[in-house]
Amino acid sequence: MNTASLAIDPPLPDLAATAATPATPVDPAQRVRRGLWLAAAGVAMFALTLPLTRLAGGTSTAPQLPPDLVAYGRAAVAGLLSLLWLVWHRARWPSRAQWPVLVIGAAGVVLGFPLGVGWAVREVPAAHAAVVTGVLPLATALVATLWLRERAGAAFWACASAGCALVLLYAWTQGGGAWSRGDLLLLAAVASAACGYVAGARLSASGMPPEQVICWMLVLALPVTLSLSARQLMVAGDGWQLKNIAWSAWAALAYLALVSMWLGFFAWYRGLALAGTLRASQLQLLQPFLSMLAAVPLLGERLDLPTVACALAVLACVAAGQRLHRHGCPAR
Repeated sequence: MNTASLAIDPPLPDLAATAATPATPVDPAQRVRRGLWLAAAGVAMFALTLPLTRLAGGTSTAPQLPPDLVAYGRAAVAGLLSLLWLVWHRARWPSRAQWPVLVIGAAGVVLGFPLGVGWAVREVPAAHAAVVTGVLPLATALVATLWLRERAGAAFWACASAGCALVLLYAWTQGGGAWSRGDLLLLAAVASAACGYVAGARLSASGMPPEQVICWMLVLALPVTLSLSARQLMVAGDGWQLKNIAWSAWAALAYLALVSMWLGFFAWYRGLALAGTLRASQLQLLQPFLSMLAAVPLLGERLDLPTVACALAVLACVAAGQRLHRHGCPAR
């Protein structure tokens, strides 16, 4: 290099000074807001799960795809996509301590919830199922309190309990003073999802990127979901022809696999990690209202006054809970 080039070359940066420069601190309030927006995006994507599950599986009088095939098939497709995603990003293998939590999460959100919902919506309308699953935020908050040791004030629990009580009262009165089989299946699905959500939040807090959380759960369950999906296809092919299934049922299954079972969790688990499980989970009280609205154009269901009134009351509970919440701590 000649003297002229030395004169015009820019000086090298002072690496020591650069390393010593402190990183810009993250505003906790901004972190929570970002987490809530991501959680809200996840809720919006999950809101179509119930009506599209009913569209894919049909009803007891007009069946389409078998509920087991819908549940296992959507998880198998999402599991294959997850495997490709993990290989593409060269994801690190989970630690020994993370595997048991992944098993709990996979049992909850990959297997338990889709199966329970799939059979339930064959017996009850999607709008009814949407209101019953409104107890999911409270169930998630309870599991987070016991497992993650997150805490909330009395005002938070009062609002969450009020929303839960409204949902249970609605299901009781709609069932003529008794719990239907569909309601019991929905409550079992809610319990499964709550455990799966908190397992995902715990993994995110332990350092696993939230996008990898759902991918590892789906890959872990892939041997089960792939084999059972193939079995369901063979059994279904012996009894009736797949060509008789409406295109809308296949389209619904595609959405359930790509969005409800995969991409929605990218936003949801990151939202839980940033805003905290207690705070972010209460946004799911909005999901029943969104699901009911979607059931009208997708399924042709009609919304009666008790259903709309209950949804609006639950909406008021979540708004009050978010406003009064003071002590929820983000997962770390």
